[in-house]
Amino acid sequence: MLTHIFGRQKFWQMVLILCCALLLLSSGHLASALQPPPPDPQSSSVGVEGTLGTKPPTQPASISTPTNGQVFTSNPITINGICPKSLLVKIFSNNVFVGSVQCINGSFSIQIDLFNGRNDLIARVYDSLDQAGPDSATITVTLNNAQFAQFGAQMSLTSSYAKRGANPGQVLEWPIVLSGGTGPYALSVDWGDGQAPELISEAFNGTITINHTYNNSGIFNVVVRATDKNGQAAFLQVVGVANGPITQSGTTAQAGTTVTKTVVLWWPAVAFLPLILVAFWLGRRHELFSLRRQLERSAERQA
Repeated sequence: MLTHIFGRQKFWQMVLILCCALLLLSSGHLASALQPPPPDPQSSSVGVEGTLGTKPPTQPASISTPTNGQVFTSNPITINGICPKSLLVKIFSNNVFVGSVQCINGSFSIQIDLFNGRNDLIARVYDSLDQAGPDSATITVTLNNAQFAQFGAQMSLTSSYAKRGANPGQVLEWPIVLSGGTGPYALSVDWGDGQAPELISEAFNGTITINHTYNNSGIFNVVVRATDKNGQAAFLQVVGVANGPITQSGTTAQAGTTVTKTVVLWWPAVAFLPLILVAFWLGRRHELFSLRRQLERSAERQA
């Protein structure tokens, strides 16, 4: 029926065009199907997270300054050294943790408090899984501070955490242990992100929980200073991390948000364009052939 209405060549041309249109529509559905799923976690979903084990660090850090035999009369002192890149460096004095810093470009620099008298210093590196590497060579130094003899027990700051983190916008809590000295105490906490140091007053020593909210991702040196009523001072430097969710184009992606992308696939149209041209050419040729046959038949009848 359709061939009588439109003619054979027009009919096949329309069939081919409709086929191309159907293929283009199906390619759009294929593009949608090929889109990656929304980032986890999603609402009403269960996620499983794991960490692949790796070998602990094999290269130790080394302490460049101070050197063996140096004598100091006040705290804090500065320790400089060389370290494997991107690892955390913890400093121990007489096997007591006294501070930490991130290794940057193969070196580190940190301020620590010494104990009055002899101090055996070592630097130990840790990877992201908190696996320890070899110890550095031991550097022995001495602190002779007459202030400690005057007021008795040395005042100190320490923590069970050398590195601690939270997402930007979330509160990072950090327990700090203050010992020795005589209350009341004044504490200053510089979180390393350019904000003004936080000032805290404490009546007694013991465990003090400090907290902070980072606005941007990064690794920061957190410096805690404490002073008692007699002027004794203590110092602690550790590493704060603001990891945060993934950020794209300056916008923070929120958990549970579904991002829809529309992708137009042009390859089907490009692939079928030659076929469309061939179809029109064949149709035109068929039309000329039909006209020639009709003319020949008319000539035969007239003869």
